[in-house]
Amino acid sequence: MKPIVRDLNIIYPAEQLERQIQRYRAAEVGFAEHFGTLGEHRFFRAPGQTEICGNHTYHNNGKVLAASVDLDTIAIAEPIDEDFIEIKSEGFPSDRIELSDLEIHEDEKNSAAALIRGVVRGFKKSGHKIGGFRAYTTSTIIENGGLSRAAAFEVLVGTILSHLYNGGQISPVKVAQIAQTAENTYFGRKCGMMSQLACSVGGFVSVDFKDDDTPIIEGIPFDFASCGHALCIVDPKAEQKDMQSEIEQIDKEMRMVAEFFDCTTLRSLSLADITLNIGGLRFKLGDRAVLRALHFFNENERVERAVHALKHKNFDDFLTAARESGESSFKYLQNVYNSSDVRNQSISVALILAENTLHRKGACKIHGAGFQGTIQAFVPMDMLKQFKMNTERAFGVGTCHVLTIRPTGACEVLMEKKER
Repeated sequence: MKPIVRDLNIIYPAEQLERQIQRYRAAEVGFAEHFGTLGEHRFFRAPGQTEICGNHTYHNNGKVLAASVDLDTIAIAEPIDEDFIEIKSEGFPSDRIELSDLEIHEDEKNSAAALIRGVVRGFKKSGHKIGGFRAYTTSTIIENGGLSRAAAFEVLVGTILSHLYNGGQISPVKVAQIAQTAENTYFGRKCGMMSQLACSVGGFVSVDFKDDDTPIIEGIPFDFASCGHALCIVDPKAEQKDMQSEIEQIDKEMRMVAEFFDCTTLRSLSLADITLNIGGLRFKLGDRAVLRALHFFNENERVERAVHALKHKNFDDFLTAARESGESSFKYLQNVYNSSDVRNQSISVALILAENTLHRKGACKIHGAGFQGTIQAFVPMDMLKQFKMNTERAFGVGTCHVLTIRPTGACEVLMEKKER
């Protein structure tokens, strides 16, 4: 395969180009100030991602549609003839790992150093070359916005190693697999591979996780800029609590339904299996587990419809699938608010404000894992100003983020500004 190298004007919209050039140059300055010198360096980036359809399906070998966005993490990197990697991220302390020590450090979990160490270990274990480098990174990916800032960082580290020491020959899928393993084992956070794949591959990406080791990945060549809608991520400032146990309960209950049939995941079953045995399932496992299993099968079918709509440039059908995904997540998956804390339902408030503003146009839905965080909305351009005003009146200035979906995933970046 050819190394994935992209020009700035392919990666970013025209209106962002000058600002992005200044951003990359500022990162060069940051590198020089931190490391004391700036030698033969190269530029890399990995985008954030947004889940479009397939809410909580991939844990059970389901289907998902995701996309990379114009927010990203960039790096200025240079190889060194020493056996360590040091990464300085803007606004954070420097992280350094020794290439001779790639074992899991329990006291390092939930840290950037753990992600770096895990990715390097993944490269070595897979038989790929590793080596030392210094890097300076800066990110525009919103923290706690469901846009996978951690996944972008992991993928960025893997992309740097691929290009500096492996000729850019490591596939985006392999980089994503290594990144996911690093997050699961070294960072200590259980996750599927959807986020890493979307960050690594880029654009609209349909993924079928029927086989975790060899997911079926298809890029969807849809020009989002032509659809007349903006992608908005709204942060309703939910009270930040640790919802990991609530999130894990979704996977647990879906697998309980699968185990009822002596299966490991729901993907081994069909919708008919659930409906024909619904009485016994409800009696043994309770209603919520059954509802979540039914959501799984219907959501897989919605992913197929959304992908078909994009392929045939039918944006109205795509919006219908997105709306139905949101409704199912609220009613059946039940990951919009914590049932033990009904006083705090900021996501629900954000959704009804969005629906009232959109007047049955566009689409809005829970974004990502749920329970807290953000909502996603596809907003017609002629309604964008009103939508932004209404949401920010409720939640504060800067809480409505207007993004675009871009076709480029993780890559090395050429700094030349070329004519389009």
